[in-house]
Amino acid sequence: MNPPQVLPASAPLPSAATLHLVCGKIGSGKSTLTQRLASAPHTVRISVDDWLSRLHPHEIHALADYVRCAGRLRDAMSGHIESLLRSGVSVVLDFPANTVATRAWMQGLCERAGAAHVLHLLDVPDEVCKARLRARNAAGDHPFETSDAEFDQISRHFVAPTADEGFTVVPHR
Repeated sequence: MNPPQVLPASAPLPSAATLHLVCGKIGSGKSTLTQRLASAPHTVRISVDDWLSRLHPHEIHALADYVRCAGRLRDAMSGHIESLLRSGVSVVLDFPANTVATRAWMQGLCERAGAAHVLHLLDVPDEVCKARLRARNAAGDHPFETSDAEFDQISRHFVAPTADEGFTVVPHR
């Protein structure tokens, strides 16, 4: 497979309504980046963890629970996200764009809304991610705790984007 089109992290972002996507392993800094991106004018952030913790408190105990609930949330939010984009509001989607299937859903949002996209790819070593997760767990300010074993289980599903998917990628290291 071909590598995706890559822009430097300092490249100017599109000025029209844009769907910002984040791809990176758990603990790589996706939510921190999305918070920064959402500070741009006419931009909103939608966080899967925020929504799931409010809609399904005490229901997500395993990866299968997360996948099921996140899938239902994607179905429920699709039309809303497309409406925001069509109205000229940029959306920072804090949902992990870590699989081909998830990215296909996100690409469909862009196509149906006629919006631009930027896929932010966070390339962070596993040990750094695990250290961040341990610190996050200790702080207790995140709705979900993740063990090293769960990190390994979740990371097995991670698939980096390829050029065949058609995304404009901005790497973050």
